[in-house]
Amino acid sequence: MAASSGPAGVSGAGPSGFAFDSGLEIKTRSVEQTLLPLVSQITTLINHKDNTKKSDKTLQAIQRVGQAVNLAVGRFVKVGEAIANENWDLKEEINIACIEAKQAGETIAALTDISSLNHPESDGQIMIFTDKTGVIKAARLLLSSVTKVLLLADRVVIKQIITSRNKVLATMERLEKVNSFQEFVQIFSQFGNEMVEFAHLTGDRQNDLKDEKKKAKMAAARAVLEKCTMMLLTASKTCLRHPNCESAHKNKEGVFNRMKVALDKVIEIVTDCKPGGETDISSVSIFTGIKEFKMNIEALRENLYFQSKESLFATLEVILERTEDFTDSAYTSHERRERILELSTQARLDLQQLLSVWIQSQNKKTKSIAEELELAVLKISHSLNELKKELHRTATQLAADLLKYHADHVVLKALKLTGVEGNLEGLAEYACKLSEQKEQLVEVCRLLRHISGTEPLEITCIHAEETFQVTGQQIISAAETLTLHPSSKIAKENLDVFCEAWESQIGDMSTLLREINDVFEGRRGEKYGYLSLPKPMNNANLKSLKPDKPDSEEQAKIAKLGLKLGLLTSDANCEIKKWGDQENEIVQNGRTMSSMAYSVYLFTRGEGPLKTSQDLIHQLEVFAEEGLKLASSVQVFSKQLKDDDKLMLLLEINKLIPLCHQLQTVTKTPLQNQVFLKVDKCITKTRSMMAILVQLLSLCYKLLKKLQMENNSWVSVTNKDSMDGKT
Repeated sequence: MAASSGPAGVSGAGPSGFAFDSGLEIKTRSVEQTLLPLVSQITTLINHKDNTKKSDKTLQAIQRVGQAVNLAVGRFVKVGEAIANENWDLKEEINIACIEAKQAGETIAALTDISSLNHPESDGQIMIFTDKTGVIKAARLLLSSVTKVLLLADRVVIKQIITSRNKVLATMERLEKVNSFQEFVQIFSQFGNEMVEFAHLTGDRQNDLKDEKKKAKMAAARAVLEKCTMMLLTASKTCLRHPNCESAHKNKEGVFNRMKVALDKVIEIVTDCKPGGETDISSVSIFTGIKEFKMNIEALRENLYFQSKESLFATLEVILERTEDFTDSAYTSHERRERILELSTQARLDLQQLLSVWIQSQNKKTKSIAEELELAVLKISHSLNELKKELHRTATQLAADLLKYHADHVVLKALKLTGVEGNLEGLAEYACKLSEQKEQLVEVCRLLRHISGTEPLEITCIHAEETFQVTGQQIISAAETLTLHPSSKIAKENLDVFCEAWESQIGDMSTLLREINDVFEGRRGEKYGYLSLPKPMNNANLKSLKPDKPDSEEQAKIAKLGLKLGLLTSDANCEIKKWGDQENEIVQNGRTMSSMAYSVYLFTRGEGPLKTSQDLIHQLEVFAEEGLKLASSVQVFSKQLKDDDKLMLLLEINKLIPLCHQLQTVTKTPLQNQVFLKVDKCITKTRSMMAILVQLLSLCYKLLKKLQMENNSWVSVTNKDSMDGKT
């Protein structure tokens, strides 16, 4: 996430408003992520057994870590105090936590300061950390106080989002009641500013969410708001132009209702509560059910009394009942329907066989019975896997055929033509065809949800289903308005907007289908983490985004930066090739970052998939997230190393993490009429991160080889001792 320079409407907030930058939350989390690895490293060092004597090199490293912690705490406290000054209701609690954090940071710095230790031992080494309890206590106090500040800051951000949502809702109510174009233009201008503010706040929140399911839900809600903003504009203008047209009012009401639902959904996610104690059934799918069922039957190997017979039967029946969505579908071929029914019957028979062997194994614990049980478990697992494959083939083939059939959008073109001709009979014919197409797409989305394989993809399927359902009806009402008023330019523009939304969702569904196939086949593409989510909200719906055209001097500077970046991607790829294990998480993170950086390099040459500066910014937001993932992977690896090697590696990590957060800040900070400056800063930060990536890949590879040699040496010595003992 990154800071915003203050969206319109925030700076004018009253005493109960929030005048501070939404980036305060980001800054606190940025400092937190810098602090915690350092504190963890100090704790590791002082608790290391039989290691009270340390070399000068280690002592200096420890002192640097202690100083880094204290500096990070200082930055953290400043941010906390800024939040406190803007929120009087929480000021006292935040200030107390900040004081505790500052005291803890100063204590850690003092206890790791080697200049205060003037008692060298006879062997020239220094005894330090005799007061281990004091250091541990300070570290714990620091973590506790940081957590308090973050929790309080989180409450502030939630209040800020709720306040922003309430402002949007209030302005929407005024827009619904407006009766003149002049008044509408004034209010819509205010509404646009408030939506931009809401987009910044919810975008930061979405990036900060750790739960992938919530992140997908937030992305879906924000995508609805993005598309509906333009729909609201044209639908409202059509109503004002044709105030007595029933279909125009119906079209407008549909947009307002969908936006209100999306706004409520955002607040549900942010506050983590549902109105009226509703339960979420969206995660129920066939693949999820099969996964859980297989875990239950495999658990019988370890515990014969883990499940009851009735429970296993009931679970399987629920799964097979859901397959009726496939077998009852009019679009499923006869052969596939028969195959699904056949596999369902086989699964029931295999479960009966398993339960029969299971009952025997509870009475007789012999080797042969145990082998029969294992065979029965494997058999039903195989049957369920075959059922999964058949369901996957059925749903993906239906989706691919449907997308191919409707790729030319013949029905939408016909509706536009009948509208401008005022052809009511043609409207009825093609409205019926669009309704049929809508029902097909909705049903296929339902089937895809069953076989999507992950919760974020399930949510994306639900979002697609809802979008086709609602947009289909709105296209028909917009087409009806145009047919009744064939010379109306605004009615034609309104129909075009809804048709574009339909076409866009068709394109998103193609991407979704590719991702579902990737997950099923065990290959998640490098962009999987964000391709499956609807595109993030931006201000493009209020002002069309055109490709940026910098002058010749700016182009030369960007090209020079790009050339250096291209060389660094080559260096990174060379380091990656050295690794024997290409599935290593560090290698995978590094490869993803290198690939993204190469796309940025192509952008500087006017080539590749990134066409506008907005494409570039979105790519680099994800690049920064990948950098943080790499840092996390390297931290996990560092736990296997000795103290000196671990410190060396962690100091490199602590160069990368701040750069990731700085890049996030730059990508999110709006720079009006200074697009080149923003692009320049982003590419510069990317280049710095790639330079550290190359160093990290090289260092991790060397340390991994060193670790493997030490392990092999230990194994060799152990084997030799064993042979000597036998002799």
